[in-house]
Amino acid sequence: MTALITLSHGSRHPNARAGVQALTHAAAERLGVNSIDAHLEFIAPNLEAAARELGEPAIVVPLLFTEAFHATHDVPEHLKAASAHAPLKLTPGLGMGEDIAEVLAERVALDAPPSAHIALYPVGTSNAQQTQGYEALAVNVGERSGHSVSVVAATRGGITALTELARERGNVHVLPLFVADGLLLDKAREAIPRIEAETGARMSCSGPLTTDLAGIVASRYTTALEVCHA
Repeated sequence: MTALITLSHGSRHPNARAGVQALTHAAAERLGVNSIDAHLEFIAPNLEAAARELGEPAIVVPLLFTEAFHATHDVPEHLKAASAHAPLKLTPGLGMGEDIAEVLAERVALDAPPSAHIALYPVGTSNAQQTQGYEALAVNVGERSGHSVSVVAATRGGITALTELARERGNVHVLPLFVADGLLLDKAREAIPRIEAETGARMSCSGPLTTDLAGIVASRYTTALEVCHA
């Protein structure tokens, strides 16, 4: 049997691993396979330790939304080291395609007030192409949800940009592009009362995506397995 390994960026947030574990377990239950979570930094196990612990062939699904530095450099290096312990097949990451847009639009329908402007809130990147990907995703989510959507990146504007957006729009819902809890997301949530007091705006915020992504992770696994068996 081929197991599932999810590979997250990792976070210093004390609840980050629990969110990734919940997602990994939910996807593995759909697939009926063994599973383990692995992380690039901050959280154990790393990919090499996870592969050693499983001791069986596995498909590795990176829980990354962009194809920036971590995806193009860190993931291949970790995969090379881990492959010494078990046969591993790497899938594309989560990305920012149609399936992610659909998950986010469903979150908007569940969480956002009807008149709210949506602030899509990713970590952010210095990669210009991936920044354009955020913008395209915002357009896609807007078309699916019927809400206006703009991008505010946590590391490219962050709280200051959210404050300006709240002052301009008056009613803002923060839609995190986060797999699990993170310190940057905590800062945004903690700032909401202050932003409301400063601007008079009404604000709300969704939680991280966690198990909402289980279907996408399972799909990445299934596609990779079909290729292996073709």
